[in-house]
Amino acid sequence: MATPPASLSTWQVFRLLWHFPSFVKLYWRLFKDHRVPLRAKVILIAAALYVLDPFDLLPDYLFPFFGTLDDLGVVILAARWFISLCPPDVVQERVKEISSGKS
Repeated sequence: MATPPASLSTWQVFRLLWHFPSFVKLYWRLFKDHRVPLRAKVILIAAALYVLDPFDLLPDYLFPFFGTLDDLGVVILAARWFISLCPPDVVQERVKEISSGKS
């Protein structure tokens, strides 16, 4: 059985960047939706506070590259966890709204 590549291809990075505005809209709409549990929203808030907080597990001034990577890792994990805690029907509804161009 073939194993997936460990890194993203150029095309995958391009697709991610192309869809980034839609991801931001999706997360914002889910965050504002009253059907999404509070614990999911707390995860996003905690991730934002971690990134904005001057205290880091790996300080940026000591480990410039790795200090940024830990922030990115926290954001990615929180984003995935947030989506997994959202009701699937609400996520699908919001995705359809965004793809149909509704404001």
